[in-house]
Amino acid sequence: MVMAITSSTAAHTSLASVTLEVADLAAARRFYAAFGVDTYIGLRASEAHSTGFRGFTLALTVSGPATVDSFVAAAVEAGATVLKHAAKSLWGYGGVVQAPDGTIWKVATSAKKDTGPATRQIDEVVLLLGVEDVKASKQFYVGRGLTVAKSFGGKYAEFGPGASNSSSSVTLALYKRRGLAKDLGVPADGTGSHRIVLGGTGDPFADPDGFAWEAAA
Repeated sequence: MVMAITSSTAAHTSLASVTLEVADLAAARRFYAAFGVDTYIGLRASEAHSTGFRGFTLALTVSGPATVDSFVAAAVEAGATVLKHAAKSLWGYGGVVQAPDGTIWKVATSAKKDTGPATRQIDEVVLLLGVEDVKASKQFYVGRGLTVAKSFGGKYAEFGPGASNSSSSVTLALYKRRGLAKDLGVPADGTGSHRIVLGGTGDPFADPDGFAWEAAA
């Protein structure tokens, strides 16, 4: 997956776009249009080797359980595999699916009851990178110019919006890799390409966990 970055200098970076690398470009375009997230991500063809957990997930925050069910159903109808069936939990309601290209998506809401009918509205999209050391990775990104919006010790960190803040922007966050895999219901092991690229206007670089950033198109 590829992410785009926006920055005013080589050392000042913000997340501008997210690009998924897929083996079948036409099939991926059909899936993400049907799923309803095609305006949030870019796609490009790649045959890069990748096995197991790719170390990240994209999470959709929506208004209520019915909307969670709507997105999960659309994904499954378009060919996704359910990793975790949508269900209530202490924090709300959510489920996890894996797209045909291998990307894992979580759809969730903090609401436990619906206050209206299901919609196709997405409140927020968060790109969660599974990292070995949250504190070290957070400091790395702060050094690149990102601003921390939320931080919970060595467990989670979330960055503020960059120059591309818009209705289709994606929030960047860090989570402990093994904790993220457990939350998604998959083994933490994986090798090869992350199959994601982050995009921006700064110089290309890779973070401590090998996630690649390159200049946004």
